[in-house]
Amino acid sequence: MKAYQVIENGKPIQELEIEKPKPQGNEILIKTVSCGVCHSDVHIHEGFFDLGGGAQLPVPVQDPLAMGHEIYGEVVELGENVKDIEIGKKYVAYPWIGCGECADCTNGREHYCSPLTTKNLGINVNGGYAEYVLVPDSKYLFDAGDAPDAVAGSYACRGLTAYSALKKANLTKGQNSVVIISAGGLGLLALKIIQAAYSINPIVIDIDDAKLAIAKEAGASEVFNSTDENILEKITEHTNGGATSVIDFVGASATFELASGMFGMKRGGTYVIVGLLGGETTLQLPMATLTARTIRGVYVGSLEEMGELMSLVREGKIDHVEVETRHASTANETLNDLKNGKINGLVCLNHE
Repeated sequence: MKAYQVIENGKPIQELEIEKPKPQGNEILIKTVSCGVCHSDVHIHEGFFDLGGGAQLPVPVQDPLAMGHEIYGEVVELGENVKDIEIGKKYVAYPWIGCGECADCTNGREHYCSPLTTKNLGINVNGGYAEYVLVPDSKYLFDAGDAPDAVAGSYACRGLTAYSALKKANLTKGQNSVVIISAGGLGLLALKIIQAAYSINPIVIDIDDAKLAIAKEAGASEVFNSTDENILEKITEHTNGGATSVIDFVGASATFELASGMFGMKRGGTYVIVGLLGGETTLQLPMATLTARTIRGVYVGSLEEMGELMSLVREGKIDHVEVETRHASTANETLNDLKNGKINGLVCLNHE
């Protein structure tokens, strides 16, 4: 089978012919229909996360790796123990596969399994940049209903991460003081999910007016460019005193500073950091107490949350975003475009 693999961090992805996996026991082999390209792929390809101050968190590739963890595929072969899956049916694959034995894995937090033992699809083992993907158990496969092929896989990471972040953001239905930072692919997906799950039309902030126009059309109550000198005053006015929840899908020093000012004088706000753009910042410790503010990090989402999200998808409650489709052979160009902000919305790869 063809696989577009990272051979060395920072070097161009190579097209290789590798052996097609053979499922055994509880395993299922799926043929990749589409695979979303996520900003995490950019970091994995580069081999590090930026921690600020010149520090980096290394993520070296250990073996040739076909990235791609937002996988939507058609079942083509089953291990001998699989009874509840039909050949020919399409599924989204939950990629956050743990060791299955640690305390996190046995208590519903498999996505928190140690990086030393996890088996995440497209991150630790071959994923959707390959023509075929081996899924270890049917519990990791989810029916996407009538979702378009191009968007379905995006619910396994960006959609799931957005859903998990929203659950942690202390939201109430109809709340009008929620801010989403980023009108990129993840921010737009979060906009659709927050409308479906909480009946909230949030404020959306970005640095790109073209992306903000898309967010406004998609239902944002208001949009602001982060370069606006009066942005904090405008948000305070629009929210009647300040934000109560801010979900940051950028995760940079600048957005941390911006978010910190959005709460105004309101106490009890929740700031959820999702993005991994990186950098560092300072925190005035007395303000954490005086504002009673919560700062939370989000790392993808649990298998249970995936089930909740995919129920919304199957029930048709989420208005799907548009997704650009490219051939897997363009993986290098696509990663560069994503890194440089040249993609408005979501993009996926296929092998057809």
